[in-house]
Amino acid sequence: MAESRTMLLFGGTGRAGQIVRREATASGWKVVAPTREECNLLRPEEVCDYVLNMPTAVVVNCAAISGLESCADDALAAHLVNAVSPAQMALACRHTGARFMHLSTDYVLDGRRAGKKREQAHCKPVSTYGESKREGELQVLEAFPEALILRVSWICGNPARPSFVETTLSRALRGESIAAIADKWSMPTHAADIARAMLELIPPGQSGVLHVCSTGEPLSWHDCARIALRCAQQMGKIDRLPDVEQKRLRGASFFREPRPVHTAMDSSRLREMGVIMPSGEETLRRAVKDFFFCGDHECVKINQ
Repeated sequence: MAESRTMLLFGGTGRAGQIVRREATASGWKVVAPTREECNLLRPEEVCDYVLNMPTAVVVNCAAISGLESCADDALAAHLVNAVSPAQMALACRHTGARFMHLSTDYVLDGRRAGKKREQAHCKPVSTYGESKREGELQVLEAFPEALILRVSWICGNPARPSFVETTLSRALRGESIAAIADKWSMPTHAADIARAMLELIPPGQSGVLHVCSTGEPLSWHDCARIALRCAQQMGKIDRLPDVEQKRLRGASFFREPRPVHTAMDSSRLREMGVIMPSGEETLRRAVKDFFFCGDHECVKINQ
């Protein structure tokens, strides 16, 4: 018999998973987050049995191999962790009746056309990572049509697992030069907003693909860097606004795998369900605040 307030969380040490675990626990959930030794997603044949034998009301999968180059270097591992194992989780939930929520990514989109995409937009990934995540979406829904797939983008707001936002702030504090790509667009999403959306969507009723991201106009990495640095200056954390050099995606030689250009998602469907997401600028401001403060205690203050 499933425990009504127990959540089984895969990927509980990741950028999103850590915050999901924190927020779920604060909301009264008992969170069970298995380690790799307890349940290795590279061995999907064990995953279904693990979920079947764990009495839980909700199963959340935040685990993934998300590094694009890592996925390209080991496509089999990406296939197992990002597609096959999530499908095994879904299949187990179909048998136990547990709610299943699976994190996916905007990188399943081809990114060829500008503008924000709805859930029904055409998917044609351009990278091994995107292909494995799209395969995961399809396999999960085939195994358990009542599953809910949450596509997220540019997760920030967890200083313990720094994103581009936190890395930019760190460089500014060290007085280092800052550069950012200005011709790739998406929507920043705070990890705590992902957790909040998940918790609000636990009651059954919604299934399929759902876009979970900030609102407003699409932003580039360069836009995000400028907004984050301006917020830091307004908070008095830096004395001057550093210059941010504009880089082109095509000239980013450190990327061995292609990145889709236009993957900003439209979260209107989420809003129609009553889950309100902040704007991109509000998201970044919150991430900057979280970077500089731990709870009520100031963590970082360096003047340039």
